[in-house]
Formats: sequence, structure tokens, C-alpha cells
Amino acid sequence: MKLKLLNFILFSIFSYTVSFAQNQQNDSIAPFNLRFQMTSVYQYHPAFKADYSGNNSLQNHEEKALSLTSTLFFDMPLWKGATISLNPEMSGGEGVSGAKGLGGFANGETFRIGQTKPVVYMARMLLEQKIDLGINQSLQFVIGKFGLSDYFDGNTFCHDPRTQFLNWSLMTHGAWDYAANTRGYTDAIYANYQLDTWQIRASIAALPTTANGPNVEFNFNKSNAINVEVEKEMNFKNNDKAIIRVLGFKNVAKMGNYNQASSSFIGTPNIISTRADGRTKYGLGINGEYSHGEQWGAFGRISYNDGKNETWAFTEIDQSASLGINLKGKMWNRKDDFGGIAIATNGLSKDHQKYQQLGGNGFMIGDGNLNYGTEEIAEAFYSFNVPHSHITLSPDYQYIINPGYNRDRGPVQFLSLRFHTEF
Repeated sequence: MKLKLLNFILFSIFSYTVSFAQNQQNDSIAPFNLRFQMTSVYQYHPAFKADYSGNNSLQNHEEKALSLTSTLFFDMPLWKGATISLNPEMSGGEGVSGAKGLGGFANGETFRIGQTKPVVYMARMLLEQKIDLGINQSLQFVIGKFGLSDYFDGNTFCHDPRTQFLNWSLMTHGAWDYAANTRGYTDAIYANYQLDTWQIRASIAALPTTANGPNVEFNFNKSNAINVEVEKEMNFKNNDKAIIRVLGFKNVAKMGNYNQASSSFIGTPNIISTRADGRTKYGLGINGEYSHGEQWGAFGRISYNDGKNETWAFTEIDQSASLGINLKGKMWNRKDDFGGIAIATNGLSKDHQKYQQLGGNGFMIGDGNLNYGTEEIAEAFYSFNVPHSHITLSPDYQYIINPGYNRDRGPVQFLSLRFHTEF
């Protein structure tokens, strides 16, 4: 009850602030843009079968949890093509089982939550410069604090858990261990070159000082993340469009090694004890989407990393594939509604499997044992626009087989309701 009351108070304060600023902007034609979003996700799973559980297991008894994020987006032009952006953000609540026990966790908003009590922090603080090089040709540079997924691995239909699919395996490449602190942000330099229907983008970013840690650091020899992506857009008749993106990444950090932890353990293997400077993780992802006018769209991803050294930033997935479809409400005379159905499958490398089987823990999974099977996920949602408002309500259903890659546990069902507003 206290959390709900606090949410209401904070929401009212944010709403008043945005409304006041927008009025000021209209009166004085101030050269800035101000926007706001708030998302709350209620999630529940019933009890499910589990032969055993470990420290990082998804709890097999009935659970429910509530998460909340609110963000203020402030953008101000500085000179031609240059913009400074500030995004103070508040997050609170929790995910079921402390957001552990699954490779593809069921609530993408929990990625931004560090603790249950609402906390305000600076999510993004960046300077962007765009340079027009002529007809259909441009350069873009960004420096500061932001999320790499703001610029990489975009997808019209499966990229934002605040409005689309909730599962982590669907909001980006599952096997992309992308540089980020606990809340999903990092310090980085980014560049993008566009020529007609081609784009090539790259960044160098700071990695967390510890696995899934709150602080990031950059040291070119010991800790850094390099990402490169090539994008091609193809346009067809009747406004149909397809986009293909190919992403490659390399992380360097003080990671532990799965094979070393498994071969030299006494009792339970501990990946932390094997950490050493200069360890690497390589990966590749392919992302495709197809839009059929304003009626429907299809999408798919496939991603892989070498899986030799420990997961450091995102989630414990070494291979992933997903496929889905998005349907727009215009087809049934609800132009502001939309929904989607998708499936995903996640896997672990052989070294990662052995480490988990011997009882080792990562920061996301650890059942104390492992009867390995790929983690299979199906998700469906419908986003209903409340008439004459900026509010959408989205019921969501997920069915997950082999949670945490374990045939001895599950399947488990998730029922969710998402509240989202933005203006």
C-alpha cells in the first residue's frame, strides 16, 4: 500500500512538472523538448514442478511482484545539429525471485531496478552531433552516458519492454553481453554513418567493474567493449519494407573462466575465484524485420557468443534465436492498439553447462545442479489504448519450458499486466 501511494505521489509530481514545462515552452518558444514516461508491470507465476532448487533458482512456489520506472526526457539544441540530452529516471519494485532463475527473464523493466525502494538517478547524459553530408548521407556522433541498445539492434516490433514484448530474449539479442551497469547504461562514444539505405555504426564503451555491477570503467587494455553493426533497408511496393542488421561485439574485462572454475574446484566451483585481467568475449547477432504497410510486421533474431568466460553485463545466454509477428489494431478498427506473438530459444555453451551442472552460480542462474535443456519461451501480449488518454494497458502471457536451462524444473507460466503512459 505504501509503495502504491508513493507511486501515485511521484506520478503526480512528474505530471505537474512536465505540464508546467510544456506550457512554458509554448509561451516563450523555448528551444527544448520535454517528454515523460511511466511504466509499471505487475507479474505473477503460479507454483510449478521443481525436483530441486539452488541459490539462484526461480522459486517454484507461487510468486507475484511489481516494478515501476518513470523517466523525464529533456533535449535541448545547442548549435546546428547538436543536442544535449538529460534523462533523470526513477525505478523501484522488484522482479519475481529477485530477477533470477531464467536466462530470458520475464520482465524487461527489472533490468533498470537496483533495489525495491524507488530511487532517482541519471539514466542518460549525452551530447549528440549530426552532420548533413548531402543527399541521403549523414554522420552522427554521440558521447556520454546512455544505453547501447538505444542505438544498436533496433527493431520496430521487438525492442522496448515498456510497450512491446517483456521477455529479455525478445527486447534485444539474448547472447549480446552488451556493456552496461546494473540499470542498463554505460559511458561510451558512438558514431553512425548513413549512405542512402545503408548504415554502419560503431561504439567503444565502458564495462562494469564487476559482473552486473553498478559502476563502469574504461581501460583500453583491461576493460572495454567494442560494438560494430551494419544495417541495410530494402523498400518494396505497397509501402512494404525490410531491414537487416548484423552486429558484432568484443568485450574485454576481468572475467572468470568456466572451464578453469570447473576443473579446479573443491566442493562447489566459484567463477569469481578464476577472474583475471584481459579475458574476452566475442559475439555475433543477426536481426531482421519485415513490415507489411500499416497492418502487420514480422521479425527474427539469432545471436551467439563464445561462452568461454563468464557473462559480465546482460544475462546468461550464449546462444539465442527468436521469431515473431506483430499485428496492428488498424486491421480491426482499433488504430492505436497492437499485439504480438513470439517464440524464443536460449542455450548455454558446453563450458557454461558443465559449470552449472557442478553447482556453480552466475549472477542470473544457479539451481545447484543441471539436467541441461534449451530454455524455450513463448510470449503473447495485447496493448489496449485507453480512449482519450495517453495510457495503454497490456495483458501479457509467457510460457517457459526448462527455466534456467533445467529439464528438472518447470514449465512455468507468467501472467502480467503492464501500465504505460507517455506524453
